Parts: sequence; C-alpha cells; structure tokens
Amino acid sequence: MIESPGLFQTLLAFALVIGPLVFLHELGHYLAGRLFGVKAEEFSIGFGRELFGVTDRRGTRWKFSLLPLGGFVKFAGDMDPSSRSDPNWLALPPEERAKTFQSKPLWQRAIIVAAGPFTNLMIAIVILSGFVMAVGELKTSAIVGAIEPGSAAQSAGLRVGDRITALGGRPVENFQDMLRYVQIRPGERIAIAFERDGSQLSVPAVIATKVEKDRFGNVVKLGRLGISMDARAARFEPVSPIKAPLVAVGKVGDILGMMGEVIGQIIVGKRPVSELGGPLQIAKVSGEQFSLGLSSFIFFIALVSLNLAVINLLPVPVLDGGHLMFYAIEAVRRRPVEPQVMEWAFRGGLAAVLALMLMVTFNDLGTFGLWSKLAGLIG
Repeated sequence: MIESPGLFQTLLAFALVIGPLVFLHELGHYLAGRLFGVKAEEFSIGFGRELFGVTDRRGTRWKFSLLPLGGFVKFAGDMDPSSRSDPNWLALPPEERAKTFQSKPLWQRAIIVAAGPFTNLMIAIVILSGFVMAVGELKTSAIVGAIEPGSAAQSAGLRVGDRITALGGRPVENFQDMLRYVQIRPGERIAIAFERDGSQLSVPAVIATKVEKDRFGNVVKLGRLGISMDARAARFEPVSPIKAPLVAVGKVGDILGMMGEVIGQIIVGKRPVSELGGPLQIAKVSGEQFSLGLSSFIFFIALVSLNLAVINLLPVPVLDGGHLMFYAIEAVRRRPVEPQVMEWAFRGGLAAVLALMLMVTFNDLGTFGLWSKLAGLIG
C-alpha cells in the first residue's frame, strides 16, 4: 500500500526545510557584509512583490516576498537582487560610497559572496557531526562476508573471505566504499580486483540492477553485486566532539563525490535527464522524510543544504559562483570585467537558470504522473 504524507504535511515540511536554509544562506552574506562595513538595504526571503516586512534601525528592510523559492540580500550599490552594480554608485557622497559593496577590495567582496554557500556547507557539517556523535562511526572491512546466490558476485567467481581491493580500477578500503561505487552504476561492466590467499586476482563482472519501491511509491534503480559485509569486522566507534567535525567533513566529501558522479552520468547520457528534480520534488520528499521521523528529516535537511551550496557555487552569472568567477577574472586581469560583458553574461545566466527551473519542474510533474494522466485523457 502506497502512503502519502498529505498536502498540509508536505507544505509544512517544505517550509521547514527551505525557509531556514534560505534564511541562513542569506544571513551568511549579510553578516559578512556587516563585518566589512557594507550597508544592506534589503534582506528578502522570496522574490517578487513584498508581502510584509519591517525596517530596522540600520535602514535594512527585512521582508517576506511572494515567491518563496529563494531569497536575496541587496547591498548598497547593487542595482537589483542579482547584485549587478548600479552605475550611479560612484556618484554617491564619499561616506555613502564607502558603505557600498562595490567600494570594497576584491577579497572582501569574494568573502561576502562565498559566505552564503559556505554557511550551507557548515550547516551540513554541523548536522552530520551531531549524527556521528550520537551513533558513532561505522567501521567495516572490504572482506566478503557472504555472497547472494545467483548474484553478479557469484557469477564472477568471488568467494567468502576474499578481500576486495578495487572496483573498476578505483581502490576500496571498506564496505562503504563498495556501496558508494556500486549503487550508482547499475548495469555497468567493471573489473573486480581482490586478494585471495595472498594472491592478487581480477575478474570481470556486470553490476546487477535492483529496482526498489519504497512505502511512498518512489521507484529507484540501484546497482548490486550481491556481497554482504563481514559482520565480524563491523563495529561502531564512539566519536568525540573534537573528532566529529573531521568525520563529518569526510562524509560530506563522500556525498559530494557521489553527487558529482551522478551529475556526470547525466551529462554523458548514462542516466536520463528526468532524474533531475526541482522544488516540487524537494517538497514531496520533504513531506515523506518528515513522516519517517525527526532523524530522517534532519538528515534530509543536511542533504538539501549541501545541494544549495553546490548549486550556488556553479559558475553561472546571477548565482554566487558566477560572481566568484568574475572576481577570479578580475584578479587575473587586475581590472573588473567590462559592464557590457557583465550585462550580457547576467542575461544569459538568468535565461539558463530559468530554463533549468522549467526543465526540472517538467520532470517533477512527470514524477507525479501528470503527463501519463494527460496522455490517458487524450487517448
């Protein structure tokens, strides 16, 4: 039986995920700007028409806007929420000009821009640090503990007690390494390098495809070799508060590595573009994870925060990464990029972002079955 969290719970969960993450992202920009003496004129959660807000004693307008999918901080000297320079900032009186974003040294501007994605990254690290302190760090070996009958591992001739040393040419040290490699490569043909009785051996294998359906009806294809870990070598080690952030950073690296590989598979055509999800998909999964309990929901928040950090660091004008790209060019050229070039770049970046949003929304609606229902009505 397929469960559904319901519309109210889904919307509530989505607000609890996106709202705080967007606020903290923009707060990172705001606090970095405050540190370097830049005046913030607007701090908005959402885009478009203001719904309500308040102006503080520093002259910053804190507001909620109509479209809640994002937010922005508009600093003095910015022409619009995309942080394009207002050409009139040089005409301001000296004391006002000194408070503009554009008047600050390149390194300060770069820190202000990078502070948003950095905040999202730190949120993920803090959450994962809490998890590893609560449950410990799982330690495993790369020794085969059991082999599933009829599996790819059995067909390849692997035996219990073999120590896997590499998959597809990539070294593995433990069972988690094998899982991360295999799960995102269903159907791929790889070489399995292993050690048996002191001998180094290698055999070809085709990673099997396992189709799983969860309680919410979501279907996912996972790679599977049919190997179980050696339970005798598995243990949870306590993690101290000092060590926890280091362990969390390692886990963030593992997650980002898998994200990068999956995106690469989509780019080269190994995975369909339809696997890219957007705001509607995030809302759906938010409700599902909320219904699974607090720990699942908080872990999901960490994943979304990581995604926001990565997306914002893409070298696309209008995103933080686009600004940092122009600052890198400015550092090399020792002068800013020409305004005309910036203008066309921002227009192109905005068009690219809108096209991406349209595509992922189309994918999301397909995930919800809208297109198949329409096809049924037409047919």
